[in-house]
Amino acid sequence: MSENKETENKTPAEAPAQEALFKLQRIYCKDISFETPNSPSMFLGEWKPEMDLQLNTEMQKLDDDNYEVVLTVTVTVKSGGKTAFLAEVHQGGIFNIVGVPDEQMNAVIGITCPNILFPYARETVSDLVNRGSFPQLLLAPVNFEAIFAQQSQQQAGSEAKH
Repeated sequence: MSENKETENKTPAEAPAQEALFKLQRIYCKDISFETPNSPSMFLGEWKPEMDLQLNTEMQKLDDDNYEVVLTVTVTVKSGGKTAFLAEVHQGGIFNIVGVPDEQMNAVIGITCPNILFPYARETVSDLVNRGSFPQLLLAPVNFEAIFAQQSQQQAGSEAKH
């Protein structure tokens, strides 16, 4: 006879929830692009850079517990009204995620994963800009929690209108 009868008699709904597990399996560059459409003339004029930064996160479920998350960082720098360079990095990661409730999964994919991937994408962008012979570019840290909250509010607002 078992000493722990309470556990044996519980229904699946009453059984303890599976412990959440989050593991990084791999980080990799999925795609890299660097363009200098107006070189070499960009190197001859006065350097007055104006930067535009675009971020995007995409997720693909690979199997029951593994997800590919790709953070796309696109940096466009103009000087004197002309595009000096465009750098785009698709930083990928494979994440093993188990036992995370459905209502929290979007936050894990939209906040936790990009927070892990961004420093790698930031370093790659900096390296590309340096190799393109432009002044050093260090992207500021990004608050993915604030971005996620803003997107969630916008989504809720657009759903309320329909």
